[in-house]
Amino acid sequence: MDEKIKSIYEQWRAEEDMPAGLKRELAAMADDEDQINDAFGATLSFGTAGMRGIIGAGLNRMNIYTVRQAAEGLAMLMDQLDSADKARGVAISFDPRYGSREFAYNSAQVLGAHGIKSFIVDDIRPVPELSFAVRHLHTYAGIMITASHNPKQYNGFKIYGEDGGQMPPKESAIITESAHQASDLFAIKVADIHDLRKQHLLTIVGEDIDQAYLDEAKKVNINEELIQNVGKDLKFVYSPLHGAGKNIGRRALSTAGFKNFEMVTEQTIADPEFPTTPHPNPEYREAFDLAIQQGKQVGADILIETDPDADRLGAAVRQPDGEYKLMTGNQIASVMLNYILQAKKAKGILPDNGIIVKSIVSTELATKIANHYNVDTKNVLTGFKYIAEQIKNFEESHQHTFQFGFEESYGYLIRPFVRDKDAIQSTMMLAEVAAYYKDRGMTLYDGLQEMYQQYGYFEEETISKLFEGLDGKQKMAAIMDSLRNDPMNEFADTKVVSVEDFETATRTLENGQNESIDMPQSNVLKYWLADGSWITIRPSGTEPKVKFYVGVEDQSKDKSIARLDKYVKAIYELIAKLTE
Repeated sequence: MDEKIKSIYEQWRAEEDMPAGLKRELAAMADDEDQINDAFGATLSFGTAGMRGIIGAGLNRMNIYTVRQAAEGLAMLMDQLDSADKARGVAISFDPRYGSREFAYNSAQVLGAHGIKSFIVDDIRPVPELSFAVRHLHTYAGIMITASHNPKQYNGFKIYGEDGGQMPPKESAIITESAHQASDLFAIKVADIHDLRKQHLLTIVGEDIDQAYLDEAKKVNINEELIQNVGKDLKFVYSPLHGAGKNIGRRALSTAGFKNFEMVTEQTIADPEFPTTPHPNPEYREAFDLAIQQGKQVGADILIETDPDADRLGAAVRQPDGEYKLMTGNQIASVMLNYILQAKKAKGILPDNGIIVKSIVSTELATKIANHYNVDTKNVLTGFKYIAEQIKNFEESHQHTFQFGFEESYGYLIRPFVRDKDAIQSTMMLAEVAAYYKDRGMTLYDGLQEMYQQYGYFEEETISKLFEGLDGKQKMAAIMDSLRNDPMNEFADTKVVSVEDFETATRTLENGQNESIDMPQSNVLKYWLADGSWITIRPSGTEPKVKFYVGVEDQSKDKSIARLDKYVKAIYELIAKLTE
């Protein structure tokens, strides 16, 4: 074993104030070098949405010490602010996962030791409410303790900026650097909670934020008359997947006028074990098993699920044979976008300078829909903070009015009083879309087919290759280096007509000419093919994965699916070649 790793491990074992659970875990790994190397051979790092990892003992784990280190990084950044900005404080929220409440309070205690005020929720709340709370309370930053849709073994720490979006790269880099300076995790000061309350450096919030959020959420839906006449009878099933969407989601739907929905009882219990599904991820069919059973019993038109921190939304639509088919994130986004723009146009409230924002790995169907309504499209890097950044730019320049933002990974934003993915808003809007088609004697499935007939059949798929262990990052980097060193001129016998390298911010055309790309630097490659299809490859910012995205289009559904299948097969062959 590496002597440095061994020394750090022994230091942790010798720490007298170590919580009993962590002490037992450290003792249990004493004779397992691989486990010690994995826990102490690397440190958790910030990706596109903060840090995330397995809960446990070690530098490469989520525990009170690594959380304190991250909070210390934020505190050190805020120590450099003027007194007025520092006094604005930090909003803190958490989901129902193991350790979430403890991590939230440890964050507040670290901040409090620096004289920084915290506003902490009284109980679990979703990501969009934390984003809203930052804006509503005018805090300088926000902290959300969550691992989103990861399995129960994980937790995470996300930092938000003063606009309610995830902390921008510049500030995030400063926080990371500052946290690394606080290398002695056991020396980080934590203030006493009771002292912080006496000094008014820790304030509990909850219902006051709920009410303010719901007041804004009332403005999400467009056609109130439609909801009153049809929405009240729309049958659908909603599940918060044991997470933080259970209370605010139910209240938002009821406030909007949807009265005929049912909750999945077992999954409305906030349980960190996620006992009904090992993967509380609304893009997985297994997460819908209970909702499908309930949907069939009541004849639900649509099934809607939000992940444990309620920033992502998945849905399943009833098909003509009565079975339910899961919608992809791109399909959900497209059908909502198509409805939003046509409903606003019909109501005379679609602005002349409207714009949508989407990630570069999301469907081009959205671009086609936006063009149909004379609405512009802005593409950004993966990470909702880039969408939030554009919203801020629009508000400052007044050149565009934001209409919709989304990522293919099941994240959408309708109204920008929140600056992150908002599954509560999305639930309200998707229910309205289903009501719109029901009013026309159609299901949401019928609506999808109608949309494809109008704009063309778009198909997309995401394939992930997992690289676990200490050498995972090196393997992922080697794959990206290999693709750059040996450029692809064709893919599955189809010519590559341009390559966009976001690390060098250049677009290389078929004739060898280069163009600049106006985007931040990122380790992403996107290939455009001669038939209009595209392939994008990028390492994940929060998980040890390389992600391969593919998008195709054709006027025929069968041809579109056949083309997708061809490229998916070629991607698996490419993965096998790259990982030999």
